[in-house]
Amino acid sequence: MKLSCIECDVRTSEKNEELWRRIEAKILDLQSQLKIEDISQIPSITSSRKAYKACGKDPARYRLSAEALLRRVVNRGELYQVNNVVDCLNLVSISTGFSIGGYDAEKIEGKIVFGIGAEDEPYEGIGRGVLNIEYMPVFRDDRGAFGTPTSDSVRTSVTADTKRFLMIIIDYASSEILSEATVLAQKLLEEYADACNFEIKTVEN
Repeated sequence: MKLSCIECDVRTSEKNEELWRRIEAKILDLQSQLKIEDISQIPSITSSRKAYKACGKDPARYRLSAEALLRRVVNRGELYQVNNVVDCLNLVSISTGFSIGGYDAEKIEGKIVFGIGAEDEPYEGIGRGVLNIEYMPVFRDDRGAFGTPTSDSVRTSVTADTKRFLMIIIDYASSEILSEATVLAQKLLEEYADACNFEIKTVEN
């Protein structure tokens, strides 16, 4: 497994029209190429689903964020528009099949640890309410769980006030395309969120 960790200063705005046109073009491209049954066969999604099963979580019931985004693209031809920073993240996700965590770095307290969700561990997912993260891969800080490949937490979510952004791309297969996804993410953030002062590192296990 490899994690690509990208931290940078950003300028968050409600919407970037040029970025959104690029996303719409990608949606049309994916709709012309993908069928619903093809999504689970994308290598990055296949390896992520295997990881969920290995941890004891059903990936069909608790869908990976990348799989959920791609299903929405194929079924409805749309994505949620959030803000320019999160929209960059979602474009990387649908382009690569990686489930990606996106966090306001200033809301994270202490050291980040990657582990498995515990029973009755409190977690409010973005747009999901209280989420059962037991047996789910999870990021924790000193205050507890704040990120999973299904849904990130409200506590560390990216808002209009976010100045320092952390993106974590999770690659359960240690594939070659992780570096490509990292390069794409940096370019998008630079172009559409005025990102600077990057700190990029890869964590491998």
